[in-house]
Amino acid sequence: MMNRRQFIQKSGVAAGAVAASAVLPSSLLAGEEKKPFFQTSLAQFSLASDFWSGKLNTLEFPAKAKKDFGIDIVEYVAMFFNGKETDTAWLNDLKQRTTDLGIRNNLIMVDGENIADLDDAKRNKAVESHYKWVDAAKHLGCYAIRVNLGSLDQQGTADEVSKAAIAGYGKLLEYGTKAGIDIIVENHIGYSCNGAWLANIMKQVNNPRAGVLPDFGNFCIKRTAPATNDIAGWMATKCLEEYDKYKGVEELMPYAKGVSAKTHKFDANGNETEIDFKRMFTIIKKSGFKGIVGIEYEGGVYQSAGQPGYLSNDDGIRATNKLLQKTVQAV
Repeated sequence: MMNRRQFIQKSGVAAGAVAASAVLPSSLLAGEEKKPFFQTSLAQFSLASDFWSGKLNTLEFPAKAKKDFGIDIVEYVAMFFNGKETDTAWLNDLKQRTTDLGIRNNLIMVDGENIADLDDAKRNKAVESHYKWVDAAKHLGCYAIRVNLGSLDQQGTADEVSKAAIAGYGKLLEYGTKAGIDIIVENHIGYSCNGAWLANIMKQVNNPRAGVLPDFGNFCIKRTAPATNDIAGWMATKCLEEYDKYKGVEELMPYAKGVSAKTHKFDANGNETEIDFKRMFTIIKKSGFKGIVGIEYEGGVYQSAGQPGYLSNDDGIRATNKLLQKTVQAV
């Protein structure tokens, strides 16, 4: 039987616990959650099929990002501007909408003419075709545009393309510097999917306005040729040789000014089936990166084309965001 002294001691412990729970944050009692070491943005391509079908337009994108997903940093895709990139009234409208919503315009992803073309005249023309996007980015308050080094029909050896890329990229960086806009490169096409090759470009240009946007899913260095030079043709190609994605991200992180968290499919536990996010973010965190990680769910493009196993755009974005939150606690 419990005596009076034992009762008082046990009651005192219980009372102390109740008092502590009243004054201490629940996070300390349950275990402190880690705060993200990065901010999260939404890449417009995550909703690509909605823009292609006309279900959404770019003016509606910022509100969609904030109201449906709680994300207040956005990354645009040039093709979805539909020729409005030099329309001052349209740009003002987009800028005002983001201001009203409290949204930050981060960057514009530009897939244009090849600034690494071996032909001097074609390369110079390609560089100049990017100037309007630098201007649009500045108008919207973005910090950068994202470009490619190469094209689907790229000619030349790795060394030849490297020299052309440095020349074209260098010229575009001059324009970006005058405008106060960074020009960053994604591992996206051809030789740029080789982490060491792209890192060497950054070493060679050695410009504070230069940088990279490592994408988890773009390390295919050799694939079948597309039957047609469009999205459908590209989707039908198969990767024949892939560069080690974890090695590639590690090589690129010293030059990273952003990260593109690409996703396609998820398993029953909410993990990406082809990319180990814990391993990726361990590499990213170790690099000291403190910037913005963009959600780029690509599975919706395949889902809209009738391919099985993919989530819708909205569900895929939410699944990616949830995976990012889970990964933060694991690294």
